[in-house]
Amino acid sequence: MTEQAAITEGLCQWLDGSDLESKQYEAMLLLSVTEDGWPNTAMLSVGEVLALDRRRLRIALWQGTVTTGNLLRSGQATLVAIHAGAAHYVRLRLQALPDLPDARHPRQRFDAEVVAVREDIAKYADITSAIRFQLHEPDQALERWKETLEELRK
Repeated sequence: MTEQAAITEGLCQWLDGSDLESKQYEAMLLLSVTEDGWPNTAMLSVGEVLALDRRRLRIALWQGTVTTGNLLRSGQATLVAIHAGAAHYVRLRLQALPDLPDARHPRQRFDAEVVAVREDIAKYADITSAIRFQLHEPDQALERWKETLEELRK
């Protein structure tokens, strides 16, 4: 297990917003804490997380959700991603971004600074997957993801 203050180059490339078709089955977990101190978990797709570089991410969440409220209140979360045989636990300090008046898919957007990363690798086994899903309407979802990621670049 190693700790660092930036995500790996491989995870950064995986979250660069490209080639969504091949990444459409992968999900990540975003962990936050509720107002009464309980853990809260949300699933995110590669269409909702964008790595600007190894130390900065952008995240798009549905407005009005428990997770969005937690992040607005605390400004902290942990992103859990399984990639390249390892579990990546990415601690984030988040700040809400202004709404985009012309957003095609209105979301609460966050700028996220990577505070710490723990990479968990088993010496005796590779982690091959985490949460996987099958989109009901892949063409529509992939188009929405592309547009959402484009809006995260703004």
